[in-house]
Amino acid sequence: MIKGFIFDLDGVITDTAELHYEAWKHLSDDMDWEFNRELNEKLRGISRMDSIKVIMDHNHVTLDDATVEELATKKNDIYVASLDHMTPDDYLPGARELLTHLRSEGFKVALGSASKNAIKVLKQLNATHFFDVIGDGNSVSKSKPEPDIFLYAAEKLGLPPENCIVFEDAEKGIDAAKAGKFHSVGIGPGERVGHADIRFDTMKEATLFEVKSHFKDLF
Repeated sequence: MIKGFIFDLDGVITDTAELHYEAWKHLSDDMDWEFNRELNEKLRGISRMDSIKVIMDHNHVTLDDATVEELATKKNDIYVASLDHMTPDDYLPGARELLTHLRSEGFKVALGSASKNAIKVLKQLNATHFFDVIGDGNSVSKSKPEPDIFLYAAEKLGLPPENCIVFEDAEKGIDAAKAGKFHSVGIGPGERVGHADIRFDTMKEATLFEVKSHFKDLF
C-alpha cells in the first residue's frame, strides 16, 4: 500500500531552473566558457559539482579540485542571492494543492532533492510544514541517478520503497527512483521522463485522484 510520497524540488514543487541557468551563465561568462540552454538541460537533476564538471567537459577545461570547488561556490552564491526574491506565489501550478491534499489524507511526505539550498527554498515558499522529512544535497554523498536520496527519505519516513511514490521531472531522477525500487511519477515531456510509471506534462495534471487512478491496486 502507498503510504508515502517523495518529491523532487526544482521542476516539481517550484521552478528555480531559470535562476540556476542565470547563475551558471553568469559564472560561465566570467570564465569565458560557452554555456547555453541546451547544455543547461544536461544539468537537470544533478548536483552542483556534477554540473560544473559537465560544463567544464563541454569546454574542454581541466582545473584543480580547489578551483572547481571555489567556482561552484561562486555560482551558488549568485543563485542563493536570487532566492531572496522567491515568494509563496512561486509554487508550480498544482503543487501546493497536491501537498495540501496529501496532508489532509494523512500521507507521509518527504523531499528528495539534490539541492543544498532546499530548506531555503522551502522557507521562501512557506512550504516546510508540508514535509515530514527533508532530504537534500547535504543528506547523502551520492547524487542522482543513484537512489540514495530517495532511500534516505524513505528510511526517515519509516517506509520501504515499495510503499512510496516519487515525483520527479528529471531523467536521472526517474532513473534513481527505479534503481531504488520506488513507484514513480514523471513530470515533463516523454523524451525526458517517459520511463516513469506514469507521466504528466505538468504538476497541475498530477492530482491525487489521477495518481490514485493509475496506482489503484496500491491504495
